[in-house]
Amino acid sequence: MPDAVILVNAYIRAPAMLRQAERIAEELRARGVGAEIVKNGGFPCAVRGGELFLARRPDFVVYLDKDKYLSRMLEGSGVRLFNRAAAVEACDDKMLTCIALAGSGVRLPDTLPAPLCYYADAEVSEEYVRAVGEKLGYPLVAKQSFGSWGDGVRLCRNAAETRAAAEAFKLTPHLYQKFVGKPGEDYRVLVVGGRAIACMRRKNEGDFRSNVERGGHGEAVSLPPAFSEAAERCAAVLGLDYCGVDLLDEGGVPYVCEVNSNAMFNEAERVTGVNVAGAFAEHMLRRMSEKGGA
Repeated sequence: MPDAVILVNAYIRAPAMLRQAERIAEELRARGVGAEIVKNGGFPCAVRGGELFLARRPDFVVYLDKDKYLSRMLEGSGVRLFNRAAAVEACDDKMLTCIALAGSGVRLPDTLPAPLCYYADAEVSEEYVRAVGEKLGYPLVAKQSFGSWGDGVRLCRNAAETRAAAEAFKLTPHLYQKFVGKPGEDYRVLVVGGRAIACMRRKNEGDFRSNVERGGHGEAVSLPPAFSEAAERCAAVLGLDYCGVDLLDEGGVPYVCEVNSNAMFNEAERVTGVNVAGAFAEHMLRRMSEKGGA
């Protein structure tokens, strides 16, 4: 029987994240795989005697954490990850996602990377705030480079709100983007094995962020080909086995907002009826049967 580990964060507590891991385990077990959910923090990998040491070698790991050190150590020990370490890292850092997708044929909102700041008492200059507004126009979006579920994302309608965001975010990597689409609305497209298999429109009447975790709700929709093609292109460029691509609709044209390597699919399964976890399980087993998981 194949042996799989579904690895989650050491401090996991959100019910949706736990349910996601459980659904993947259910579908793998239904296909004859010994699947165990394991929390990070048990030190399954280490550097010992100058070499990578692996305490347990499963056939593959469903990597639902964002710990870039453990993923690199597991891959360095020869373990196949779904998703691979480089793909998770590129999605975890929103600026790296944008850089990786630039020039690939998908549309992206105009984006400015914020300069690094090392001093809590450093002052954000008027020139800096003015330059952001002039280059992107208002409203614009300020985002921390790392974060999930809409945390660390602000809508800035004027220079004063941009200054406030710059002050709040200055000690963390962040970026600024031109506002695209409709407030509180986007499309979450789930891609498995390079194919868009499910889509829902997310709406939030009480927040410009459409995230279900912030009060948004999903509804099943059929996407125009340009939208599904954009999502599939993102997955291909970033090397993702599974992902959720958030697309903004600007006059019928898809713009990529974010790509999530560990996208929650519970709401999508509920509203679309698509067995996303099953499709993911089938993809992983298919890959593992081809040239040792390549």
